[in-house]
Parts: sequence; C-alpha cells; structure tokens
Amino acid sequence: MDKLKLALIGCGKLNEIVAKALKDGYLPEYELVAVMGKDYDRTKAFAEHHGCMPCADINELMASKPDFVAEAASVKSIQDFSETVLNGSSNLVVLSIGAFADQEFYERVKNTAARNNRRVYIASGAVGGFDILRTAALMSPITASISAQKAPGSLHHSPLYKDGLLEITKREQVFTGTTKEAIAILPTKVNVAVATALASAGPENTMMNIDAVPGFEGDEYKIEIQGEEIRTELNIYSKTSKVAAWSVVAVLQNAVSPIVF
Repeated sequence: MDKLKLALIGCGKLNEIVAKALKDGYLPEYELVAVMGKDYDRTKAFAEHHGCMPCADINELMASKPDFVAEAASVKSIQDFSETVLNGSSNLVVLSIGAFADQEFYERVKNTAARNNRRVYIASGAVGGFDILRTAALMSPITASISAQKAPGSLHHSPLYKDGLLEITKREQVFTGTTKEAIAILPTKVNVAVATALASAGPENTMMNIDAVPGFEGDEYKIEIQGEEIRTELNIYSKTSKVAAWSVVAVLQNAVSPIVF
C-alpha cells in the first residue's frame, strides 16, 4: 500500500519531534515529503536531516501533493495558509488553535474543508478530554471555565507582565476574561484554552483565569464543565511543551487507525 504523504509547517522543536517519531516507526503509514519554515536556512537543515524537500512558500509545499499537513508554527500561519492547504486537497492538523477564536475565520475554514471533502484535525496539545467536553455540550447547555498556572518568567515578554512579577512570593492572578480575549493578548500561550472552548461552550462563552505562581515549572490547567446532568473537572499538568508535538503524532495515528480513541 502506498504511504500517505505528510508535510510540515514549522521546523522548530515540536515538528522535530513529529519528524523523529515518524523516523522511529510511530507513523508507518506516512512518509515525510516536505517542510516549510520561516527561516529558509533552518528549513533546509531540517529537510536535509529528515530526508524531505525544503519549501520557501506554501505553494511549493502544496506542490508536493501532501495528504496531510501538520502545523506547529503560529496562529498567523493558520490564518495565512489553512485555506490554501484545504483547497489543495490536503487534510490539516492544527496546533495553533488560537486562530479559531475568530468565529468568522473558524466558519470559513470549516466550510472550505467541507467543500473539498477534507478534514481539520485539532490536536489536543497540553490538554485532553475533548470527548467528554463535546458529549456534555451535546447533552444540555453548559458553562465552561479553564484555570491556568504559569511561571512568572513565562509571561515576561507578554502584555500580562508587570514590574515586580518575577519577585512575587505567592500566587497572583494576572488575567481573567474569555478565552477569545486571552488569545488576543497571548497568541502563543493559550491555544489549549481555545481548543477547550471549541470542544465545549465556545471561545466567547468560556471563561479563563491565569495565575502566576512563583517557583512553578511547566503549565497546569483545570477545566470545569457544568451542565444539567453532568459535571466534569479535568486537571492536566505538563512539564514541557513536548506533549503538544506528541498530540500531533496521536492525531496522525488516529486518522489512519481502524480503532479510534
């Protein structure tokens, strides 16, 4: 059987994990055919290491006729390239889910996928439990919230940073609002919150709180769902961002598996 062609958008450490997982036999149904990155020299080095074609732009990437394109780059990359990928008859795996906090854009991408008989796979990143979140949302109207703990240093170059934050000695709330508002000011740090919102009450109706916690390492999320007949609490801690890359590998496995979890 011919292998499915896989192309990557982004050549950083996350897609490095995806490419290595393929090389190590986790994705035997796929072959890596192309990669596109922001820095072409880095893209060429990535491509040479993993035996695929380096691409300077999205048209060159799509010329490789991939069956799947996996993104691990940025919200802007999804905004700029997702419709081109779907119109090029490829399925799309998305990590930068924050792009879909824009409801109009989300609907446009969904319609483009449907028109081309393609699918957009939303990788879980550092959270999970999408099955129970979607099930609860189907049963009855729900309220949803997500609380996040982050190290003060991880917010240093964000709009949430303020003088003295690195010296705090106890937990301090630095943001409260909707997930749509959160992604607007933290486009690279709360993709998981938007994924949770899309699977449950929606980005405009899912509240988010972010606390800076001194001495904390990694990310921790608490998701709470309340409906008429069901209540769910999910607690997820991840020490590194590697879990996001492995969630892409899991999506690619599920896409071809006869048994889907």
